[in-house]
Amino acid sequence: MDKSNENKSVQEDQTNAGIRRSHGEFVRGVSGFRDAIGDPDFPAEFGRYHLFVALNCPWCHRVVLARNLLGLQKSITMDIAFPNRTEEIDPEGPNLWEFNPERISTLTGETLPECTAETGTGQGFRLAKDIYSAEGSNEQSVPILYDKIAKRIVSNESADIIRMFDRHAAALNSGLTEGMRPVLCPVDPDVKTHIDALNELIYNTINNGAYKAGFSSDQSIYTTAYKAYFETLEHLNALLSDGRPFLTGEKFNEADLRLFPTLYRHDPVYYVRMKLNGAKVFDYQHIWRWLCRVYALDGVAESSSLIHCRQGYFGRSWNGIIPAGPQMPMPYPEAYQHPELANERSERS
Repeated sequence: MDKSNENKSVQEDQTNAGIRRSHGEFVRGVSGFRDAIGDPDFPAEFGRYHLFVALNCPWCHRVVLARNLLGLQKSITMDIAFPNRTEEIDPEGPNLWEFNPERISTLTGETLPECTAETGTGQGFRLAKDIYSAEGSNEQSVPILYDKIAKRIVSNESADIIRMFDRHAAALNSGLTEGMRPVLCPVDPDVKTHIDALNELIYNTINNGAYKAGFSSDQSIYTTAYKAYFETLEHLNALLSDGRPFLTGEKFNEADLRLFPTLYRHDPVYYVRMKLNGAKVFDYQHIWRWLCRVYALDGVAESSSLIHCRQGYFGRSWNGIIPAGPQMPMPYPEAYQHPELANERSERS
């Protein structure tokens, strides 16, 4: 696949981005750091690399999933930001990712045990912004893949980081043998073509599409994104209706990994926050069973946190009050352990 096609599943077209934003469209920016493990400056070595992530962020969720599924927890160290960014009163300004394990969650009334201080750079930075500033960049986003030896950012593009981890899992000294860990991007050209096509569809209508719907301030743009989101769910539900366990067949791969973070958030968060209230995931029986199947894989359940997700999405929007539910058909994420909850409805026409 050529680079122009690949970009459609990695980043959004930036044509007239400023004008589109002024008209109410959410336009995601472009990641500025695009080096790779395996480049001459960044050799694949055990213990050399570090991740900065936020568990509520779906783009971070991708890379943590890859890290866990590929057995790289000991090789790739990691710091976790608090799910709410800084507030207006912060001396550095609002809306910045912060590594502060002492912050209190308004949802739980306590600190969040997953949150850490910043340990990757050796500088003890409080803000992700400071990691970028050390390299002369004004970017602020997570995830960040960092080289602890070179003291440099390698990449902040989640799609690229997934493929680095997959390609170099053995050289990074994965804790899983070759036969035990998944191959996220197989070399078989037919399978890879299928994965690439799914990635493009999923990125545009589901991953980024959720943000297009939820953050739009124009009704027609919202409606277009909403329709595309649920049309793709129908398509994927039909794809899985032949009994295949995963999107391209018998084996879990990158397409499954990239779909999972959005659908993991759909029922408990996006249904309300992103105004995607057309249906719950369990209304799509084949997708629900797929979601439960992926959730059951080793390393998946601990790759994110719905407490972080609910705190991060609702705790910094509207009036900051976090919805208590959903409680039906049962609380989440416990529901993901119950494939039998799938709504046994007739397939929609």
